Amino acid sequence: MSTVRLVSYEEADAAVRVVYDDIRATRGSDFINNFWLALAADPALLKSTWEEVKAVMTAPGPLDPLTREMIYIAVSAANGCTYCAHSHTASAKAKGMTDAQYGDLLKVIALAGKTNHLANALQVPVDAAFEKSGA
Repeated sequence: MSTVRLVSYEEADAAVRVVYDDIRATRGSDFINNFWLALAADPALLKSTWEEVKAVMTAPGPLDPLTREMIYIAVSAANGCTYCAHSHTASAKAKGMTDAQYGDLLKVIALAGKTNHLANALQVPVDAAFEKSGA
């Protein structure tokens, strides 16, 4: 259950409707996710968050849109955000992610989580070669 009231398009003020309209136009869909409906409780936060999401997730760049979505899935899993894991998995599938790619992604997420926990628990010092290479 949301901690704020979800603001539908019909009850939204003009500033919120502008953002909703841009979300729809950018995504080529009439669907507005509950995330945006919740953020509309604070129109300034809605606008700034959408502008940032649009700039990072839709602007041309060296990472293709599917790769960006897959990274978002991994970070969402690491942060324990069920909503974002579902949302970005759906988006990745819409961008062509196959079941095989999703399975492989889950293997990488699971392995990274395991080895991160082990390295943290063991307090393994970072290799000098890694520090010097900038990697």
